[in-house]
Amino acid sequence: MTRFVLIAAVSGLVLAGCSGGGLRTHLAKPAAVATTAPSAGWVKPPPGYLGGDGGIVATAIVGPPPAPDSARGKAERAQFDETRKLVNTPTWSQAIADADLSGKNGLKSFSCAAGVTLSAEATPTLANMLLRMTDDAAKIYQPAKAAYQRPRPPVDNTAPICVPREAWINTDGSYPSGHGLIGWAWASVIAELVPEKASPILARGKAFGDSRIVCGVHFQSDVEAGRYLGSALVTRLHDDPGFISDLAKARAEVAASKAKGPPTDCGA
Repeated sequence: MTRFVLIAAVSGLVLAGCSGGGLRTHLAKPAAVATTAPSAGWVKPPPGYLGGDGGIVATAIVGPPPAPDSARGKAERAQFDETRKLVNTPTWSQAIADADLSGKNGLKSFSCAAGVTLSAEATPTLANMLLRMTDDAAKIYQPAKAAYQRPRPPVDNTAPICVPREAWINTDGSYPSGHGLIGWAWASVIAELVPEKASPILARGKAFGDSRIVCGVHFQSDVEAGRYLGSALVTRLHDDPGFISDLAKARAEVAASKAKGPPTDCGA
C-alpha cells in the first residue's frame, strides 16, 4: 500500500502538544455530537466474545482528546486540510477500501501482508473471529465516544472525504477511532498466527487506522487512542476460553492455507 508520509511527519509536531495544557478534558462539547449511529463501513457483526466491555474502560485508558486550541489540536486540523490533497490518489482508494468493516477488503489486504490467503472460504474460523471482535470493539469505544463527543474533522465544512456524507458524520463522535481499534486488534491476532510476517501485518494494521486520517473522518489522536484500546482488547481476549479455542482452530486453518501457496491477487 502507498503510505502517507505526512502522518509520520506531523507526528513529531503534534506530540509536542501533549505536554502541559495540551490535553484537556473535552466533556463540554456541542450537545449535537453524540454516538447515535454506526460509522461508515459498519455491518452488524456476530456477537462478540466478551460480556459488555469485558472490564475495559476506554476513558480510563486513553483519557480525553486534545483540545481544539492546543498545539496538537491545531496541528491535527492542519493535517486534515493537507490530506485533502490526496483525493483520487491510490492512497485515497485504499482509504475507501479500509472503511469497509465487513471483513472482505480487510482480509484481502491482510492476506497480502501475511503472504497467506485469509478469507471466509479458506479460513472461516478466523474470518468469524475478526467479525466477533468488531462487536467487542464497539462495546469499548462507543462509551468513550459518547463521553467525549469530539466532533469529526469534516463537521461544519465541505472538504472532500472518502465516504458519503451521511448523518453519522455529525452524530458519531470522533474519539477514539473504532477503525483504529479494530485494525490494530485484527493485525495483532493475525500476526500471532503468522509470526514470521508480524512486521508487515502490524504495518498493515497501522495503515488501516491511518486510512481514517486520509479519509478525513478522524484525527490522528483518535486513531492512536484506538490502537491503545485494540491492544487492550486483544490482551483481554486471551483470557477468554472461547477466543482461545477459536484461535487454535484458526491456526490450523492458516497453516492449511499457507501450504497452498501465497495469494495470487496482491499485485506486483
